[in-house]
Amino acid sequence: MAQNIRFEHPDKYTILVIDDEKRIREVTYTMLTKEGFEVAIAETGEIGMKMIDERHYDIVLLDLMMPGISGLDVLSHLKSHHPYSVVVVITGYATLEHSIEAMKKGAFDFIPKPFSPQDLRVVIIKAIEFIRTLHDIANEKSRMGVLINQLSGGVMATDSQKRVALANPAFLKMIDYFEEDAIGRLVGDVLRNKKIEGMIDEALSMHEEKFADLTDEIDFGDNILSIRCIPFRDRLGRNLGTITVVNDITALKKMEQLKSDFVSMVAHEVRSPLNSIGMQLKVILDGLAGDVTEKQKEILSRASEKIKALNNLSTELLDLARIESGLIMQEKEKLDIDKLLRDQTNFFQEAARTKGIRLELDNLPELPPVLANLGNMEEVLSNLISNAINYTPDNGRIVISARVEKKYLCITVRDTGFGIPAEDIERIFERFYRVKNEKTRHIIGTGLGLPIVKSIVEAHNGKIKVESELGKGSTFFIYLPLVL
Repeated sequence: MAQNIRFEHPDKYTILVIDDEKRIREVTYTMLTKEGFEVAIAETGEIGMKMIDERHYDIVLLDLMMPGISGLDVLSHLKSHHPYSVVVVITGYATLEHSIEAMKKGAFDFIPKPFSPQDLRVVIIKAIEFIRTLHDIANEKSRMGVLINQLSGGVMATDSQKRVALANPAFLKMIDYFEEDAIGRLVGDVLRNKKIEGMIDEALSMHEEKFADLTDEIDFGDNILSIRCIPFRDRLGRNLGTITVVNDITALKKMEQLKSDFVSMVAHEVRSPLNSIGMQLKVILDGLAGDVTEKQKEILSRASEKIKALNNLSTELLDLARIESGLIMQEKEKLDIDKLLRDQTNFFQEAARTKGIRLELDNLPELPPVLANLGNMEEVLSNLISNAINYTPDNGRIVISARVEKKYLCITVRDTGFGIPAEDIERIFERFYRVKNEKTRHIIGTGLGLPIVKSIVEAHNGKIKVESELGKGSTFFIYLPLVL
């Protein structure tokens, strides 16, 4: 089978033959030059070492037992000057132990005397394949190094002993490290931050059956850094070290804070006069300021509804600002989802019954608890159920259900409503966006309900998605992580 193998571009590889036997040198030289290789020969170890000093050879065929300087001495000299040269030892059966010693010192393979041209061909093919693999690894390492060093985000890798194996310039800048080379130093000497070091410790000690993405945000000097740390493992699942990715989110946090502060300020400033106007309208409608004609009542009632809508908008804007400010992350507890779903279903029964809609709670399996804020979860379900009622025509049906999917609790709200056009599905979680057509234009809303739901769910490390078919209805899926 090896006879059918052809050397690809043999002129790219240089070969040096070091052997004190003239016949071996001549046979090897003749065979390899016929194949197109550039071949040089040396009859002693001393000559071979001088030739090695003058240039690099890809492959060196080396006899171990030579008078004067031995092959092992030549091997040591070669590896100190050209560590990537591939050495094939030429040996007699009497020097098998020496061959094993040479392999320990860096020789790639050996070929016993006497050998045939075919034996030589096979070992040279193996050596070339090894060189190509080394080149591929070196090229990949170089490309990866350039890529990592050019990243705007910080990247650091550690070994299992918490020593820095890699740290790109962006990482060192973010942690304000401008001292001696960080590679090989202990993480604690480089980071000087107990929180990040604690995340690395947690990733290193993580059991092989568990794989978690550890994330946090920390104040580092005047900056706010987003930290992500994961264990780095071999194919057997053993922890070899960690990878830590750092991003500077200072500007983003400041922008978010400015936005939330502005929204809160506007909502507060609008809310008070709206409440005042609403109360004055009620006084007039109740006849406390004098008689009101039916036509006047109709006009004032419409104005009152608009005031209520604006008041709801200001309330939802405040809710959204509160969520984005991080307050939603407070006061989490283990929630009984079964009870929560039953309470919400019962609460909305009257509104559904008014439109002739059947609001049903599916038969629930035994559900594990989730770690969440009760008020926030009530708001999520309230928005989804009220939306389903508003966007489902009379005599429709809404079904609420829940189940466990892998490590998540999945809550679904399914309706037989108008459905959502395909071009609108990607936008329904945008602020103030509402699906408007002939069937939905009369429905009053702010366009903030679903963005609030999405923000709450994501703040609980969950996910929301929707499936819908126009004219047949929609199903919203809420995924919340289980308490482990």
